[in-house]
Amino acid sequence: MAAPLFGQAGAVLRDLALRSARLRGEFPTVQLTPRRWLNLQEYQSKKIMADHGVTVQRFFVADSANDALEAAQRLKAKEIVLKAQILAGGRGKGIFNSGLKGGVHLTKDPKTVEQLAKQMIGYNLSTKQTPKDGVTVKKVMVAEALDISRETYFAILMDRACNGPVMVGSPQGGVDIEEVAVTSPELIFKEEIDIFEGIKDHQALQMAKNLGFQGPLQQQAADQIKKLYNLFLKIDATQVEVNPFGETPEGQVVCFDAKINFDDNAEFRQKEIFAMDDKSENEPIENEAAKYDLKYIGLDGNIACFVNGAGLAMATCDIISLNGGKPANFLDLGGGVKEAQVYQAFKLLTADPKSEVL
Repeated sequence: MAAPLFGQAGAVLRDLALRSARLRGEFPTVQLTPRRWLNLQEYQSKKIMADHGVTVQRFFVADSANDALEAAQRLKAKEIVLKAQILAGGRGKGIFNSGLKGGVHLTKDPKTVEQLAKQMIGYNLSTKQTPKDGVTVKKVMVAEALDISRETYFAILMDRACNGPVMVGSPQGGVDIEEVAVTSPELIFKEEIDIFEGIKDHQALQMAKNLGFQGPLQQQAADQIKKLYNLFLKIDATQVEVNPFGETPEGQVVCFDAKINFDDNAEFRQKEIFAMDDKSENEPIENEAAKYDLKYIGLDGNIACFVNGAGLAMATCDIISLNGGKPANFLDLGGGVKEAQVYQAFKLLTADPKSEVL
């Protein structure tokens, strides 16, 4: 999950430019896949948003083909979208080992939903972001399909440079916002929020205007923005990103797709949310590392990395790569590491069959 910021505000733009340069291959770097310690499925994130008054598509969750059929019939929608629920991206272009192509399907016939669900649930879905053998689909989301007449981008995130929350928006949504920030920075709007006073009505309304909402939709969008900010605070999020934040031909502002990052330090306050954590798609070694509060990400190389500090760990991976080697992992012990954690870290690394040296 990218933490999108924008271009014209000094350090924020430099961050984006550096990241885009890396994506273009101008700077050599180790490609680490960012992962949240808390992993929520799409339907879980949408339920959290709906519970806080944010407008999302109507949906049901099913773990069998029969349940999917009943859900489709209950929706009574003109068109239905069926989505396989896995954490990896690229579902739409994925392939099931049942032979079905695509983890996202549109249909107007509830019976088709049942047939598709039979080829999804219990089968492995392979995408560019999954292991080679794919990930087993245990649930599907059956949702009302809505037409989108216009797409915008909206996010709220914690920005250290501003010492608080910041709204970031663009009338150009549904695309890679980082690319927009580099190629069309004038289309990115930023608004700092005083965390003590909260979001003001005029701030939400101005952002809605900047996003291009007009007439009654402008106030509707502003109301959704305020609800998203209240959600951001209440669930101890570090980022709530909605892309697209769109409008329908019927005149409704809807959060069609969202990504939420949570503050791990707030777990004691957000036990209900953290209890939703889905670790089923993690590698076993990652789940084992998490038990000892070790930040571990498996890579494809054969040189094990044992480092104290995330920045130093990334630098170590870069140095290995620049000198022709390949790191087997990213491992950050953390600043307050204890002897028992060091012991467990050594056990994990030495047990990894890919690791030949440490």
